[in-house]
Amino acid sequence: MPPATPDLISPRSPRVSAARRLARRNFRGKERLFLAEGPQAVREAAAHQAGTGTGSGSGTEATLVELFATPEAAERYADIIGEARAAGARVHLAAEQVIEDISTTVTPQGLVGVCRFLDTPFDDILAARPQLVAVLAHVRDPGNAGTVLRCADAAGAEAVVLTDASVDLYNPKAVRASVGSLFHLPVAVGVPVERAVAGLKDAGVRILAADGIGAHDLDEELDKGAMGGPTAWVFGNEAWGLPEETRALADAVVRVPIHGKAESLNLATAAAVCLYASARAQRAPGGCRSVTDR
Repeated sequence: MPPATPDLISPRSPRVSAARRLARRNFRGKERLFLAEGPQAVREAAAHQAGTGTGSGSGTEATLVELFATPEAAERYADIIGEARAAGARVHLAAEQVIEDISTTVTPQGLVGVCRFLDTPFDDILAARPQLVAVLAHVRDPGNAGTVLRCADAAGAEAVVLTDASVDLYNPKAVRASVGSLFHLPVAVGVPVERAVAGLKDAGVRILAADGIGAHDLDEELDKGAMGGPTAWVFGNEAWGLPEETRALADAVVRVPIHGKAESLNLATAAAVCLYASARAQRAPGGCRSVTDR
């Protein structure tokens, strides 16, 4: 049986135009909507429930509100289409030209979702008493931001915080680089770095700034058994690292040791090393997540 005939064939359709505008930050902020492309991101979006606020009147609603799919993609990913419809999303069969017009990638995968913003208030993150947090203090590259978010998710972090000096969480490149992890853990946005550090310290979290010129060596910190408690890692800009005033806010500035001849590690790689070091230490005997503490 041939694929169904698309019902959206013109890039000038009002629905298509509205979705296409979400590639621009000002429209995303105005509508509080963003794009998620590809089967992995759309599947995670369909399963996610976004919070509607805090307090007694708070609740949840489906994150995925609309889905554009080519007939071929709808056939290939019939399970995702079913999940999207079950979540209440409007599903449109669209011509390839329409998908290409909405998509921000060179080779679209045939699925583009429109999603509600899903960032979490910073106070809610603090109230949950997180054990491991990634703070992106001056990260401007969306690909790096999304990859660090993915690393934090993989390492078992409870939250990610993007300061007001960092990139837009909903930049299409950041969403793609997170490979669905954006929908897995709470993310606070637009938090001044001073407030982020002060709030986490008040919640009993040790603040470690990751920097290549740090006075403390990551291996030595692990050997001393100093990494097993609740921890927030502060990561800076890949090109120039963390400003002195941000480093000064931390309990310690830690460098990842370079044992070979490489000049340095890129931001996402360094973040993965640091987050996994904390994750392992926290799960070791005596760590804040260890079985012996429960």
